[in-house]
Amino acid sequence: MSYLEVVKTAVLVFPIIAFLFTIPFILHQYHKYGSINKFRVLIIYSFILYLITIYFLVILPLPSREEVANMTGKIVQLIPFTFIKDIIRETNFSLTDPSTYIPTLFHPSVYTFIFNIIMTIPFGMYLRYYYKCNLKKTFIVTLFLSLFFEFTQVTGLYGLYPRPYRLCDIDDLITNTLGGVIGYFIMGVIDNFLPTRDEIDEKTIENGKKVSGFRRITLFFLDVFIYLCLSTIFSVFSRTLFPTTVSFIIYYAIIPYFWNGKTIASNFLNVRVTFQNMKFIRLILKNIFNYFYYFLLPIFILTIVENIVNNINLSTISSIWIYLGSFIFIIFFYIINIFLLLKNGKIYYDKVFKITYLSTIDEVNEKKRRNR
Repeated sequence: MSYLEVVKTAVLVFPIIAFLFTIPFILHQYHKYGSINKFRVLIIYSFILYLITIYFLVILPLPSREEVANMTGKIVQLIPFTFIKDIIRETNFSLTDPSTYIPTLFHPSVYTFIFNIIMTIPFGMYLRYYYKCNLKKTFIVTLFLSLFFEFTQVTGLYGLYPRPYRLCDIDDLITNTLGGVIGYFIMGVIDNFLPTRDEIDEKTIENGKKVSGFRRITLFFLDVFIYLCLSTIFSVFSRTLFPTTVSFIIYYAIIPYFWNGKTIASNFLNVRVTFQNMKFIRLILKNIFNYFYYFLLPIFILTIVENIVNNINLSTISSIWIYLGSFIFIIFFYIINIFLLLKNGKIYYDKVFKITYLSTIDEVNEKKRRNR
């Protein structure tokens, strides 16, 4: 498998890893900064793609277990700078003969050595620029990354294979670590043209002082998730009648009423809900409306459609078109509401309930400064 094929494989796997990472990333960004910076997203996700790529370069291609079981080659190479002897022994390189230079560069013993350095140069660049690592820390972290790769190889992919199928080489530790250090110095030149990590953080916090539509959408789903967890626990351990209703009142009314307009989710995402007249009944009505509007209304529409189809003698094709039309209507219903929130950060029923979403990121940061 060529290097290009490995990169293609990493690109194909990346969306899956990115999807699993996205929700924790969103929650962390809103919790810490109150907003999501697009440049930070580019940095983080490109770093993930890079890590996937170099990991795949270490383990791919994967041989069969039978093939590995029949291997008899060397497992570990612990003599430093053996690659120099290999280059001298296996190539026709001559310092006095320029015609040997280019052929030597394309010899496996040479381009593998060069590639092992290049492979970790971006790692050192990311460490210095985004993670603000000094030279010593960059050296240590890159060394541990290389140790992880060699551990992966010497254990036969963590015991998946009966023996290692690639050589664990101390020269790889040297060249990989060297690559990280080189990346550190390269970024020392480049980062003069990029915003600093502190500038990114400051801009993100500044944007987090307003509650965006996407932040409200995130809050909505996190609230629903926590409420469902609370309702499930309440159903298991409580003998109260209507445990879901009791849980709903506790989570969406009692908690925010006594917690300055915050639920567990909104406190985590640094958001506070304020009403023109902060009344208990207004809290209940607002959240009941959300429940009916986003959950029961679509179900109600589907129920009506089902009754129409069952009670009217329609052809199969006509029934399919009616169901399809109702699904499209519901999809557009959600799309329009999401679009309104993303565009304005508000939606029409905010005025009905006289409700405002306020960011508490300033309060949180001020509290942190006082506690230092």
